[in-house]
Amino acid sequence: MDAIREQLNKPVVLGSVSFVGGLIIGLVVLGWWLWPVNWTDAGPEQLRAEFQEVYLRMAADVYTLHQDPLAAQQRIREVGPATTEILEKIAANPGLQNPDSVQALLGFSGGVPIAQVTGTPEAPQGSAGLARTFLPIMCLITFLLAGGLVAAFLLRNRIGGFRLPLPRSSQAEKQPKFTDYASLEDEPPIAQFMTTYTVGNDLYDDSFSVDSQSGEFLGECGVGISESIGVGEPKRVTAFEVWLFDKNDIQTVTQVVMSRHAFSDDATRQKLAAKGEPVLAEPGRELILETATLRLLARVVDIYYGSGSLPAESYFDRMTLELTVWLKS
Repeated sequence: MDAIREQLNKPVVLGSVSFVGGLIIGLVVLGWWLWPVNWTDAGPEQLRAEFQEVYLRMAADVYTLHQDPLAAQQRIREVGPATTEILEKIAANPGLQNPDSVQALLGFSGGVPIAQVTGTPEAPQGSAGLARTFLPIMCLITFLLAGGLVAAFLLRNRIGGFRLPLPRSSQAEKQPKFTDYASLEDEPPIAQFMTTYTVGNDLYDDSFSVDSQSGEFLGECGVGISESIGVGEPKRVTAFEVWLFDKNDIQTVTQVVMSRHAFSDDATRQKLAAKGEPVLAEPGRELILETATLRLLARVVDIYYGSGSLPAESYFDRMTLELTVWLKS
């Protein structure tokens, strides 16, 4: 279920599923079942060619009886552009029709301007008329809505779900500096790293190799996403895992740095406690992780919370951690 939800959060997948679902609902459910198009009062133009010929033969018989040219021209126009061709076919084989009447109709079809004919054919009535009138409009509206949804998802990806970014003046513009432990008269570390998460980096998982001065591999340390809050993209990260691996130890030590909202929620804190010791994220907060031969000090350099519809201080817009490793004596 989580995998399906994660796929649906992708704009391309969601757009494709919405298009197919809309097509099924619009064509099958609405078009064929709920509101099917029922043709009523169809004119001669909609008839097959053989029935149009029957209609024109009847028109020739009526003209023979009443000699009404206007009515004859009206019937000719109702058949449409195929009138002349069908009348030529009838003239070649008049059968029971009066040849003079057929020739008269043929003359009307080719020699009398349509403007001279009084009256206009009635517009299609019933469902057919409504379909012809509203179908193009509904198609246009559907395409506009689909285009709007695609644009909205693309825009959402770019600006993080319609959440305006924090002003740059309120965020750290300068690169954070490493702590100078030598000036503090502490034992110099064997490794120091700086890692920064920013919202939108859904694959954030920084790891660093810890080596001795001679280049011997001693272990690894890193930071990765532990828990997010809400739905959609990008992820709203509410907790990170800080971990230390020692090649001389049998287990990886982990602590979980949590937002203030996650840390104050008992259910979330208990859930994440299974991954490691929960720690509230605050600027200057230090975490100490120790293994058999290594000691890691992770310092929270700075944090910035995101804003929006989610609870206050519930997810990180930006966070920087300094990782410092010593070799235990």
